[in-house]
Amino acid sequence: MNLLVAIEAFVKVAELGSYTKAAEQLDISRTQLSKLVMQLEEHLNVRLLQRTTRRLHLTEAGQNYLVRSQGILQALQDAEAELSQGHSQISGRLRINGPMSFGTRYLAPLVAQFMAQHPQLEVRLELNDRKIDLLEDGFDLAIRIGTLPDSSLVARQLTQCQLLLVASPAYLSANGSPTDIDDLHQHQCLKYRRGGVTYWPIKGKNIAIDGPLESNNGEVLTYAAEAGLGIAFQPSFLVDDSIKAGRLKVVLPGQQLLQLGIYGVYPARRHLPAKVKAFLDFLAQAWGSPPYWENEIIPQ
Repeated sequence: MNLLVAIEAFVKVAELGSYTKAAEQLDISRTQLSKLVMQLEEHLNVRLLQRTTRRLHLTEAGQNYLVRSQGILQALQDAEAELSQGHSQISGRLRINGPMSFGTRYLAPLVAQFMAQHPQLEVRLELNDRKIDLLEDGFDLAIRIGTLPDSSLVARQLTQCQLLLVASPAYLSANGSPTDIDDLHQHQCLKYRRGGVTYWPIKGKNIAIDGPLESNNGEVLTYAAEAGLGIAFQPSFLVDDSIKAGRLKVVLPGQQLLQLGIYGVYPARRHLPAKVKAFLDFLAQAWGSPPYWENEIIPQ
């Protein structure tokens, strides 16, 4: 038995409360994982986990051993990070999570460029808009946009983006263009709906809106705005191509209505792994501040 491998297996099972999830993250079979934990218990001559049909429970000895084991594994990670930070080679596996639309447009191309620069690196990139637990789901970092909740994670702002009011030229020609945010209640507004919210937070106000379409997907609203169905309130990265192509126009140009931070979020550690730091540095430099996609659509 490789004692370190068995300890890592036990810690992963204890942290996730599931043999199945732990086996997936460690990329081994559930049978192999169970065997490792049993071998560790035999080696220590003590029961670490109580197994029932529904869930796992740590014994008192298991709880104590978990704390010590986590410390050992963290110390090894810290030592590895110290060495890797002094080494120019970026290697290993980097697990990244990001939002769907932004990730497809502005994260995925940079992941490909970064991998080309570091051929020894393996990447797992998962894009979705659901809330995830970085530790439970096995990610090294995530890209997040907006206001971040308090958590045990560390957040580094990489750039920011503005939210813009946009509409098609045909819609503005037929209905006129608002001259102030208070004029918005006279217009058809395309609603981004999440958690029951149907207002726009603009300049410290919650502007009540109404219109013919609501969706929890920003790209849907962008298409609807291009079709002349109303005014949309969208992040710059979703509408920059439409504005440059003339399919949409900025409403109330020159006014900064709302700005969102774009962050790299990662678990708190004494030493940030070199691969994570290098990738975050790469993103910050590539996106710029203000971000490059705003250069042609928002006067600086």
